[in-house]
Order: sequence, then C-alpha cells, then structure tokens
Amino acid sequence: MNIQILNRWTLRVIFECEADSMKAAVELACKQGVSLSDSDLSDSNLSGSDLRGSNLRGSDLSGSDLRGSNLSGSDLRGSNLSGSDLSGVPKIPNIHQTIYAAASQPQALDMSTWHGDSACGTTHCRAGWVVALAGDGGKALERAMGTPTAATLIYLASDPARWNNERLPDFYCGNNEALKDMKRMAEEEGAA
Repeated sequence: MNIQILNRWTLRVIFECEADSMKAAVELACKQGVSLSDSDLSDSNLSGSDLRGSNLRGSDLSGSDLRGSNLSGSDLRGSNLSGSDLSGVPKIPNIHQTIYAAASQPQALDMSTWHGDSACGTTHCRAGWVVALAGDGGKALERAMGTPTAATLIYLASDPARWNNERLPDFYCGNNEALKDMKRMAEEEGAA
C-alpha cells in the first residue's frame, strides 16, 4: 500500500513509499537518511523499529508504541511523545526535585560535555544526571540509545502528565538556563 509521512504542521508529504505498514515506511525513510523532523507519526505502531540516527526533531509521536525500538543517536528535541508506550523505561520518583537537588550542587552541572562512562563522576550534563539517577536501568538505556534519548524517555516515563502541555527539556542549553528550568520544574512538582 502507498504510505505517506506528512509534516505535522503543513501536511506536506515528507516521505512516500510502498510499504506494508507505517513502521516499514519509517524504517525505510530512516535507512535512506530522510529527515523526519516535524513529522506526524502519532498513534503509530513503531514497536521494534530500527530508528537509529533518525531526525525526529519536533515530530508528533504521541500515542505511538515504541516498545523495543532502537532510538540510539536519534534527535528527539521538541518531539511530542505523550501517550507513547514507555513500559520498561526506568522511572525516577519526584524526578524534577531529585534532578535539581543533584545538579544544583557546586560543580555538579556541566552542560558543555555529554555524559559517558569516561566522564562519570560528580559532574554531569542535565541528561547525564537523569541517566545516572535512574540507576542501572538508566545506564542500560543510555548504552542502547545514547544519552539524550535515554534521558528523554526517563523524563517521559517519570512524569508523563507534564509533557502533554510542555516541551521536553533542552539538553543543549547553557548551565544557567538549565538550572533555572530545573528549579522551576522542581518548585512546581513540590507545590503539586
């Protein structure tokens, strides 16, 4: 059947192919290096998909089944993943207060360097703190999917209701902006 992947804002066709399913079409687009940024993939069954290295920035993946998908190296900045099946993703209780408490310590936050086994210690970027505080499950997710994707999924799983009305955290900003945003979220979580 003919499958079209549309831009979520303009409804312009981003990618079109003959495929058995949306999953097959998305995998083909990713294999061919097609940018799927701002695509509408809402309510898609993408379970078990190979999405490595894909550009899904700003895409609508709400309600999609992403179980078993490989998102390593994918750009998910600004994506809507609300309602996606995130079973198996580690959760951090009171995530915003926990992350802020860790990252706001002296010399604890460095947004200029990505988290990784060689950089582990007491200083991490925001995404690195999320992964580190999620324990072994966070580390495993990071190895499989990369730091930003792992942190995004952990944020989504730990506080799913927040992301219906708010964009995911910016893992590419500076220290001051990141701390200000973490503090805001921690205060909102504490007041709830």
